[in-house]
Amino acid sequence: MDAELTWMPAWKIAALVAAKEVSPVEVTEHFLGRIETFQPTLKAFKHVDPAGAIEQARAAERAVLRGEPLGPLHGVPISVKEHIAVAGMPVTNFIGAPDRIARSDELAVTRLRAAGAIIVGVNAMMGTRASEPGRYNWEAEARNPWDLSRVPGWSSSGGAAAAAARLVPIALGSDGGGSTRLPSAYCSLVGMHPTSGLVPSFNYAIRMRADRTTTVGPLARDVRDAALTLQAIAGPDGRDFDVLQGDPPDLLGGLGDGAEGLRLAWTDDFGFASMYAFEESARIIEFVRDAAQGLTSLGALVERADVAWEDFFPGFLATAHLFRPPMGAAMPPPSREAWASAMDLRQRNWTRFRELFRTCDLLVSPTAQLLPARMEDWAAWWGGAGPVAFPHKTFTPHYTSHTHMFNWLGFPAISVPAGFVNGLPVGLQFVGWPGDDSRLLRLAEAFLRAFPRREKPPVS
Repeated sequence: MDAELTWMPAWKIAALVAAKEVSPVEVTEHFLGRIETFQPTLKAFKHVDPAGAIEQARAAERAVLRGEPLGPLHGVPISVKEHIAVAGMPVTNFIGAPDRIARSDELAVTRLRAAGAIIVGVNAMMGTRASEPGRYNWEAEARNPWDLSRVPGWSSSGGAAAAAARLVPIALGSDGGGSTRLPSAYCSLVGMHPTSGLVPSFNYAIRMRADRTTTVGPLARDVRDAALTLQAIAGPDGRDFDVLQGDPPDLLGGLGDGAEGLRLAWTDDFGFASMYAFEESARIIEFVRDAAQGLTSLGALVERADVAWEDFFPGFLATAHLFRPPMGAAMPPPSREAWASAMDLRQRNWTRFRELFRTCDLLVSPTAQLLPARMEDWAAWWGGAGPVAFPHKTFTPHYTSHTHMFNWLGFPAISVPAGFVNGLPVGLQFVGWPGDDSRLLRLAEAFLRAFPRREKPPVS
């Protein structure tokens, strides 16, 4: 059973727990053992709480034996990104500030516990180990389980490494520019950035939503696992001023409905992302485009999007001080002219998407046009020394060229594994209009059911 548990979907583990065929304690001990074995190599965790996890598992086992109602993730070990508060565990205050011990759970963690999940620890978040921005402590940063010389992506790095190598069945990450989707693409995972406001957020340390363009979402090997997790944490809460007030959509009911009849629009680069390409980008885009054509065999219509959007990044820079507290507090506000220009840019892109989604259901693109970087290259690029000139003097829009715009607009998007280029994972991204989360998951499930990725990383 131990070997089966390693790669078993979380939904199936929960079903076996409910049927009393496996105990939550057995499951938790199994994954804690994997963490102990692979943590020295992958460095996926900032903190692991074995005693607390076993205590939670024993409580979960008592609930099963007493015949109590069980949640959809009952007995499933889950880890959480280190800037999302888990009571009693360290939570990062980012670069240059000491960690603190969280006194309470972030809202999503509270909901995971209510769904029966076992919180085993917090995952390392790339870039928080250094003493200053742009530097990395490679003795502590998470590694990519497909190639230990490469990064697993920014910034849900530890969660991606842990989920890909199955140190846990599911990791909870966050996405402020692609930080669930890009590590998922780099590690052959499913990573979800939900509609802005679908999952509530409240940070007690700063008494507000941590970032209006950042969402909390799952990283997993299985689409149903991602849907279960998102369903568990979605829905309104009175502590979040920006949360969507209506009941969350049913993310599971239509999950198996397939792709037949869906109208999909493909874009290589949105009309602007080629300015952020590296030499390898054309090959990646061609490979992912070919993978996306497989959707036609499932009954979907895939046509090129006859639309060119504008580079979002100048507008994002002009507005970033508004939605990145507390870090953004030190950013000077833009001039009135720069602000108006940024808002007009956002409106133009938003309008083009609105027109597109009147004639198609979802947009399809590569998740990233770059492969997972070697650690030394990653550090050099973030330091400003890249293989191409950086138009905005930063590597950020090169890394997030295909993902970041949807954080700025609040649109949902999901990345699914598309295969391998040069032996490294690449991702396929589906994007929808706000509220299309269930349709995105439905398409992701259809794609991976037809084209499953059963490869296991060398370090697992």
